[in-house]
Amino acid sequence: MFRRKGFTIIELLIVISVIAILVGIALPRFRGMQDEGNVAKAHGELRTLQTAVESYREHHTTYPADIATATLSAATPQIIATAPTDPFNPGNGYQYIVSENGSYYVIFSYGPGRTANITAISDAGVLTGGADDIWVSNGTSPTGG
Repeated sequence: MFRRKGFTIIELLIVISVIAILVGIALPRFRGMQDEGNVAKAHGELRTLQTAVESYREHHTTYPADIATATLSAATPQIIATAPTDPFNPGNGYQYIVSENGSYYVIFSYGPGRTANITAISDAGVLTGGADDIWVSNGTSPTGG
């Protein structure tokens, strides 16, 4: 009896289909793990920035106008060498808002949604917005950070 070596087209299509299904299952899980890592990174960097802002206030009696490297690294004593970038907004730093009366601030990351949902902090220290943003503040919010 004659026997051919190799695979038929049907067998190859089945193998390719199974591989495609497995890749389709694995990719969303990988993205979720990346987001979890970025959330942890953002929490750590936000705590560092919060410490830098509080240190700035101790030495200058007001909160900084911004958290750019120029402000915090030029301060005497130097507080941080470089401002970290938001892992959910590549190439850009964390967002920073000071209340109009200068008493409250919020520093935030865009979070897994990759859009800024925090829009303001009131003179009473209450945040407007938040959703999935990751933030630290000396104010309050009904949803938490």
